[in-house]
Amino acid sequence: MAFFRNAAHNIRRTMENDPAAHSRIEVLLLYPHIKAIGIHRIAHACYRMHLFFLARLISNIARFWTGIEIHPGAKIGRGFLIDHGMGVVIGETAEIGDDCQIYHGVTLGGRGTAHTKRHPTLEDGVMIGAGAKCLGNITIGKGAKVGANAVVLQDVPPYATAVGIPARIITAQEKEEKQRQD
Repeated sequence: MAFFRNAAHNIRRTMENDPAAHSRIEVLLLYPHIKAIGIHRIAHACYRMHLFFLARLISNIARFWTGIEIHPGAKIGRGFLIDHGMGVVIGETAEIGDDCQIYHGVTLGGRGTAHTKRHPTLEDGVMIGAGAKCLGNITIGKGAKVGANAVVLQDVPPYATAVGIPARIITAQEKEEKQRQD
């Protein structure tokens, strides 16, 4: 039952956040992130049962079908939205909280080869812009935002905004100045 409640929440959240979404049936049948997340939940269940080959096979089918690569070991909360998901990569020890949103080309990648936590943790309500790379065992705090094409190698505090290569935290004053310039 949780599987269907989570799917319904993901569809509802997509309808609320994507002005191009016209109906729930359209989102269910045509939005790749809905398929990728649903298939991931099946692969993740196999992974937890130590059916590693089957889990990887299922996740590879999802990658082929959707262009979104989610390792079956990754932990994903409810309401995860991947807008224009092509090229998204989510690593094995990544953890994604509830109601997070990422855009195409985002990588939640690992650093190191040890069998430890080596991928990012996204707390609830995080938004990551297109092409951003979040690498290593870092935490992106609740409600934080990561700008497009940023490379994040260190923790981002809750409700902060990180931009640049390597990413740095910008202040509210810098945000206001940037908006005036645009």
